[in-house]
Amino acid sequence: MGLRESRRPTRLWSGMLAAIILGCAGTYTFARQDAAIPAAQAAPAARAIPGAVASDFKFAANLEEIRRAASMIPGPRPLRINVVKFAESRRSKKFSVRGAPDEPSVQARTAFQIVYADGTVMLDSGMDQQVHKFFGRGAVEPYDTEAAKQVERALRGARSIVVTHEHGDHVAGVIRTEFLNEIAPKTVLTQLQVHTLMNDPQMPEIRLAQEMAARYVIIDYEKYYPFAPGFVLIKAPGHTPGSQMVYVALQSGREYLFIGDSAWHMDGVRLIMNKDAPWIQEDHEALLTQLKWLNGLYKNEKNLYIVASHDDEQRKEYVAKGILGGRFE
Repeated sequence: MGLRESRRPTRLWSGMLAAIILGCAGTYTFARQDAAIPAAQAAPAARAIPGAVASDFKFAANLEEIRRAASMIPGPRPLRINVVKFAESRRSKKFSVRGAPDEPSVQARTAFQIVYADGTVMLDSGMDQQVHKFFGRGAVEPYDTEAAKQVERALRGARSIVVTHEHGDHVAGVIRTEFLNEIAPKTVLTQLQVHTLMNDPQMPEIRLAQEMAARYVIIDYEKYYPFAPGFVLIKAPGHTPGSQMVYVALQSGREYLFIGDSAWHMDGVRLIMNKDAPWIQEDHEALLTQLKWLNGLYKNEKNLYIVASHDDEQRKEYVAKGILGGRFE
C-alpha cells in the first residue's frame, strides 16, 4: 500500500477515475501496492492555505457510496486490524456523554494497525509523554512506555500512516519523533489538518512550521477518498476542522468504521448525544448530524463494527471477541 502521486496518469488512471466520480479535489495521492512515494516526490510544500475551513461542509455520508469507493482501488483487501492502548485519561463519563452519570470513566489513548498481506497501514500515531501530560491538565495519568514503543515500531514499519484528526494524542507520533525522516514521507495529512497544525494547533508542541509541513504527503478531497483496497477516508469535520472517519472492509467481508473523536464513548452514538467537555471547542451541530448517521448504522448494519478511539470498554470487548487484535505485528 505504498503511495504515488497521481501525476502519472497512465499508471493511476483507476485511482484518478475514483477521484473524479466521488468529487475529490486538490492534490490526489492514492495508495498503491507497487511503490512507496520517495521524499523528493511528496506533495507540494505546505503553506497557510486560504479558505481551508470546514464551516460550509455538510456531512451527508452514505454507506453504499462508501462501499463502492472501497472497491475502486484494485487489490487484496486487509486481513485483520489490531489496536494498542498506550495511555489513558481518567475523567467523569458526564464529560464524554452529555447527561451521563458523574461516575469514573477511562478514556483510552489508542492507535490502530490495518494489516494487508504485504504490509500495514497505521491509523493514528500515538504521542510522547510530554504531549500526554497536556491531557492530564495537572494530574498524573497512566502512560505505558512499552506500548508507546510498540506504536513507534509499528509506525516505522508501516507502508503508510493516516490520522483521524489533528489533536496531539492522534498526530504527535508523526511530528514529535526522532524518526521523522522515515515517518513523514509516508504520513498522509489533509489540507485541513495541516492548516490547523500550522495556524491553530491544540498545543505548541505539535505546531508545524512551513518547512516541516512540506515533508508530509498532503491531500485534499471533498467527501470520500479511496485510499487503498477496502480502505476509504470520509470527510467529517466537527470535532476538529480536519476530522475524518475511516472505513475498512476486510477480505473476510467484515466491515469497520473508525469514527475518531466524533464520539468519545459509544454511548454517544447509541444515545445520539454530544460531549459536554468545556475544555474543547467543537461544532456541535455537525457532530449531532454525524451521531444520527452513526446511530442508524449501529442499529441496522450488524456486520459493521463502529470503533470509537477512546472507548476503553469497547476496546476490551472487541479484543476479547477477536474483532480487533490486541498487539501490533
